[in-house]
Amino acid sequence: MTLSWKLVIDSANAPALADFWAAALEYEVEDPDALIGQLLAAGHIGEEAVTEHRGRRTFRGYAAIRHPEDPFDETSGVGRGRRLLFQDVPEAKTGKNRLHIDVHSEPGGLDALVARLEGLGATRVREVDKGPAGHWWVMRDPEGNEFCAA
Repeated sequence: MTLSWKLVIDSANAPALADFWAAALEYEVEDPDALIGQLLAAGHIGEEAVTEHRGRRTFRGYAAIRHPEDPFDETSGVGRGRRLLFQDVPEAKTGKNRLHIDVHSEPGGLDALVARLEGLGATRVREVDKGPAGHWWVMRDPEGNEFCAA
């Protein structure tokens, strides 16, 4: 039996970083509004656990994105497939990532991909050209997390 998983990424501003990665990967930001309403009504959480981002209620310090074609729970909005969860942490990023995401373009589309990612707030770090073995850009998301555009 295969196991379910999600990639959790520490952040300084989970909703903003989720917005960046949703746009970068063409994923959907999860909408936990219905679940938040149920938890508030049942007294399981208080208003201090909730904030608003782009006109929607969300859990303070958390945001998630999911692949638009994967199944999700309609009650909670939580994805049941390819999913990234962003969680706010008090400490700043201090070193190089030990795990990173590679974003792939269509064949011949690397320049357009890099330009689109820069338009979303990413920055170029360095270009790597290994000839037939590959050509990519090391980049940083708006919070400085490294990833590759290939």
